[in-house]
Amino acid sequence: MNLEKIQEELRKSNFDGWLFYDFHNRDAIAARILNMNTARFASRRWYYYIPAKGEPQKLVHSIEPWRCDHLPGKKNIYLPWQQQQALLKEILGDAKKVAMQYSPNNAIPYVSIVDAGTVDLVRSFGVEVVSSGDLVSLFESHLTMEDYASHCEAGEIMQGIKDAAFAEIARRMKANNPPTEYEIYEFMIDLYKKHDMVCEDGPIVAVNEHAADPHFAPTPENTFKMKEGDLVLIDLWAKCNKPRAIYYDITWMGYIGTTVPKEIEDIFQVARSGREAALNLVRTRFAEGKPVHGWEVDDACREVLKKAGYGEYFIHRTGHNIGEEVHGNGCHIDNLETKDERVIIPGTCFSIEPGIYMPERKLGYRTEIDIFVTDEGKVEVSGKQQDTVIPILTL
Repeated sequence: MNLEKIQEELRKSNFDGWLFYDFHNRDAIAARILNMNTARFASRRWYYYIPAKGEPQKLVHSIEPWRCDHLPGKKNIYLPWQQQQALLKEILGDAKKVAMQYSPNNAIPYVSIVDAGTVDLVRSFGVEVVSSGDLVSLFESHLTMEDYASHCEAGEIMQGIKDAAFAEIARRMKANNPPTEYEIYEFMIDLYKKHDMVCEDGPIVAVNEHAADPHFAPTPENTFKMKEGDLVLIDLWAKCNKPRAIYYDITWMGYIGTTVPKEIEDIFQVARSGREAALNLVRTRFAEGKPVHGWEVDDACREVLKKAGYGEYFIHRTGHNIGEEVHGNGCHIDNLETKDERVIIPGTCFSIEPGIYMPERKLGYRTEIDIFVTDEGKVEVSGKQQDTVIPILTL
């Protein structure tokens, strides 16, 4: 934890402090920022208050007085609940505006972790509770160049696995042994293991109407056998199996044929144009030294699909933050599911992945790239970008 930097950012934000609170290791954000030991049994509430100026303060239960011993600041120990509340009020002192893991109207659920009752308690002291969202972005989603190197390392492997998956589809089709979605999924999982890549779930291998389901998961029971003329979507994400590794997440499209029909390609190009509009906005704003918010990038992408007549088929946000979790806690590219008013900060990684999903036409598209903004404001795309649908039978 960089106490000096946190206090500097609190003063910049005109916040009087940042109040961390947890019960039963529910707040993974607090655990990571404060380097809490979540492996040890935790059964009582604890608080850690960082004022914009001055010494931090701990509030821990008498049964678990060691809970915040690794952190700087004065230790306060409580036993009955009345003492807990009285000490918390005393710790907050004359603070008027305090950040917590809270999001008004649950606009950003990744940050909305503190329960409503605890927020009520803090408010009862005459303290305004504000969202720690921008602070979380800064202290949770900022990546070092070493972190980014692990992302790029994963990218080289994942791009290779993607290429191998499409090549395997081509090989099986040419051998008159068409694979199922699930068989290609298993083929990819084997490559994950070979390259020591880890992920929570996935990848997605989906054809036709299955590709029109953004979160389709192939199983032995629901799988389709591939055939010539199928549109194939492959979405894959994973990270290297080592500490602090950063995820890589991409989606590519292929068509089982030697040429891609114009209609298929034209729709893909709409999604690709949306992707490029989002990327260009980020690049332009950083080049001009101007802030860019997650919701603005979503709007730039979505407007392209709307103008082309596909707006109603774009049913998810444009992208998400990427970190040690595939869906990280930084700014998301979203003005649909939420309005993410956080600023995209230097040192963060995120996806741009517009989709067009038309189950009634048995068609689904997505094109996904990963973007990293350096501390100097340089906007980089990590890895290859797909420009046209892959004619799989030419591989």
